[in-house]
Amino acid sequence: MKIGVIQSSYIPWRGYFDFIASVDAFVFHDDIQYTKSDWRNRNRIKTPKGTEWLTVPVHYKEVSQLICETSIDHSTLWQQKHLRRMQENYREAPYAKAAWDILAGVQFDRSATISNLNIELTKQICDYLCITTPLIASSELSLVGTKTDRLIDLLKKLNATTYLSGPSADGYLDRDAFRKNKIRLEYKSYDYDPYPQLWGPFEGAVTVLDLIANCGPDAKGHIRSRTPDKVIIERSST
Repeated sequence: MKIGVIQSSYIPWRGYFDFIASVDAFVFHDDIQYTKSDWRNRNRIKTPKGTEWLTVPVHYKEVSQLICETSIDHSTLWQQKHLRRMQENYREAPYAKAAWDILAGVQFDRSATISNLNIELTKQICDYLCITTPLIASSELSLVGTKTDRLIDLLKKLNATTYLSGPSADGYLDRDAFRKNKIRLEYKSYDYDPYPQLWGPFEGAVTVLDLIANCGPDAKGHIRSRTPDKVIIERSST
């Protein structure tokens, strides 16, 4: 059983969906600290003038606030603004309506958190990309411990034999914990071909809605990395 764990993100890039498609079950790490000015509540679209942020306003009160506790600020018409900016910048894309429908079609009440919104949007995009990986929120698992110990608790509760991580985690993961618990550790490869895209030189670090707007049903053929994931620790049988 290969498990992947990432914090939820607002309409994330295609690598996020490659990651989900690469595991047997995917966990949204939503009961950890919310970080400001991060991917949790924003992402980028491509425009004739370069990339532009779409940001969901949230209520941020304290550093210890969790992602699953961070509510959306509905004092501004942010959703209408995002839809309008998508419409203005992708109206020439051949499948603009598909991207628009995903963003417009998510239903949530005014008490929703940024985690609720991100998870619902991710589910909608997975459906479009024909990704069937089960999706779980870490807040459902009653985890104990901190740092790598907490991650190991999550993996054991899901009967993981392999953990797929982003390579940026290398600086803080305790490799010995994986050896001790006989869990294989792999780092995700993010290596992609460009796809047909509007507005000048190719820009890969944008929301997956850019890929969907430009490629439509063929988008699912553009989300898998060209190079294999890197094995860091093999699973010991002893």
